[in-house]
Amino acid sequence: MTALTEQDLEFLRRPLHGFLTVAGGQPRPVWFEATPDGVELFTEPDSPKVRRLRRDPHASLIVAAPVGERERWVSVTGRVTLEPGGAHDLAARLAARYWDLDDPVRAADLEGILATDQLRLVIHPETVRRYTY
Repeated sequence: MTALTEQDLEFLRRPLHGFLTVAGGQPRPVWFEATPDGVELFTEPDSPKVRRLRRDPHASLIVAAPVGERERWVSVTGRVTLEPGGAHDLAARLAARYWDLDDPVRAADLEGILATDQLRLVIHPETVRRYTY
């Protein structure tokens, strides 16, 4: 399967952490946004994951339901493009999803992110797997 279903997208629109794995790296928890065309993340342009993706532009992201819910996960694997535009907008949308931006500490954290260069990563699905129990 190479596409995210509407059920996948509904699940992935929740404020869950994904675990991103790139070649030569260990899984890292990340914020993400799923769209019918793929999964988007943001990071600093000089991060280790970007250096690894420049060598091998493939990654996978797995997202699991939290404890207390029925077991469920979705995994997306595919080619990654590094996009110079849209990272700050993505970061602002994701911060609003994951943080209470009425909290001055979190609002300042977001301002810190927006004050730095960011790169948007897009995983273009080649394989999508899912499990529900």
